[in-house]
Amino acid sequence: MNSVTLKTPLAIAIAAAGFSLAGSANAQSSDLEQRLAELEARIAAAEQRADAAEQRAELAEQQAEEGLSQEEVEERLAKVERQASGEEGFSFNVYARSGLLIGEDGKSAEGGPYLTPAGSQGGAVGRLGNEPDTYAEAIFNYRMRFDNGAKARYTTMIADGTTTSNDWTADESNLNVRQVYAEFSDLPSFTGAFENASIWAGKRFDRDNFDIHWLDSDIVFLSGTGAGIYDMQLADSWKSNLSLYGRSFSDFPVTRESPGDDSGDTDNLILTSNNYFGNWQWMLNGMSAADLDERDIGEGQKAAENGFHTMVAYHGDSFFGINEGNFKAAVLYGQGLGAETKSLGSDGKLTDDAASTRLALYGTTYVAPKWRVAPALLAETSDDRYVDGDQYDWATLNVRLANELTQNFEMQYEASYQWMDLDPQGFDGRTAVEGDYTRFTIAPTFKPQVGGFWQRPEIRAFASWSDWDDELNAYADDDSLGSDGFTGSQWTFGVQTEVWF
Repeated sequence: MNSVTLKTPLAIAIAAAGFSLAGSANAQSSDLEQRLAELEARIAAAEQRADAAEQRAELAEQQAEEGLSQEEVEERLAKVERQASGEEGFSFNVYARSGLLIGEDGKSAEGGPYLTPAGSQGGAVGRLGNEPDTYAEAIFNYRMRFDNGAKARYTTMIADGTTTSNDWTADESNLNVRQVYAEFSDLPSFTGAFENASIWAGKRFDRDNFDIHWLDSDIVFLSGTGAGIYDMQLADSWKSNLSLYGRSFSDFPVTRESPGDDSGDTDNLILTSNNYFGNWQWMLNGMSAADLDERDIGEGQKAAENGFHTMVAYHGDSFFGINEGNFKAAVLYGQGLGAETKSLGSDGKLTDDAASTRLALYGTTYVAPKWRVAPALLAETSDDRYVDGDQYDWATLNVRLANELTQNFEMQYEASYQWMDLDPQGFDGRTAVEGDYTRFTIAPTFKPQVGGFWQRPEIRAFASWSDWDDELNAYADDDSLGSDGFTGSQWTFGVQTEVWF
């Protein structure tokens, strides 16, 4: 049976009837939009019924040809419906961005949320009109459901990033398999506190990482290779996750006999307890690194042998209690290896005395029917990070504003400000600096449909102006600020697409 012959007459008939009603009603434009939306929903429902009817017809033919029982037919049909709903079978998810960032001289410009001196310590600034790269993630999932009700999911994620504008970038790309893991849930032998828990093992990003999208900065990012369990119900209002991740420091050799190989042993273990009490989250992390006598962090410092990290966060379901929307707030603190407060366990150069405190805050809301705003604050203070007596203090304030002008077009605006006071005590040849960085962006944006900060895909054109204190140009020889032709009061222009689904 041909699905096109079944679905097309249904769609045409319903569409004709709907448009006939709309034409005779003489409704206002908003009324017409509502009717069109209802019509679209009715057409989609009709097509789904047509699909179901087609599947049933095919199964009926199979039943006649193969002598299947009614029970076998219903079982096969149920599997088809589960695959159609995404509960079983293959699925594909994507994040991607790509575009040009051009300076006043017509050449590629410096850019990226981490281009300031504070960027090397995670001090991000706003990303709108500030990204010169092509970056893509492709996530492949396969879901299974078994006769006993248990479910399994296998996930592989491939990612690549490059800053070249060429079509062939094999020599410059960073193609990488970022995740490979399996996760089991609804296991019938799990009871009590584990009844609704799921277990996983492999290489992955932790499920409960969260970020400030407008800064391209995770608030907390836990990843590596290991295993864990999610959603243990320890009390009526207490859910808990437990995991063990292993990470490798890139400057540590695989063996003593192969010092030139920088792929790394697993020499940092992270034990994590992540706890939820309603909207509150409390995360605890303990870290331990092996073979410290083999790791040279320079400057005659003692490398951190272990570390402690904790985070208290609140996930709000309104805009700070004053308007509809959402907000998230978090305070993070770490010592030793935990002093890398965002990307847990990723920095092998931290000293034993290193300590950091980070604050993160953002929210989204509509301030008028067609105007939405998303303010964000990210700040950190740390000391004795890489050298005895060093100090890294910075704070970023960012605001993204959008005005929805039509169903497919909006104007986006972003203002970003960062203050930094950095005293590296000569570490890596860096110079102590203090100053401000400021940037403004205007970005005409096209979308298939506007409506909220999370609607994608979108295509943007943009113009950005940025400026900073001259002192910041002297921070490091390999820093973006102060590089050739990039010393302050800069205009950049470009286009970009951003996609996720």
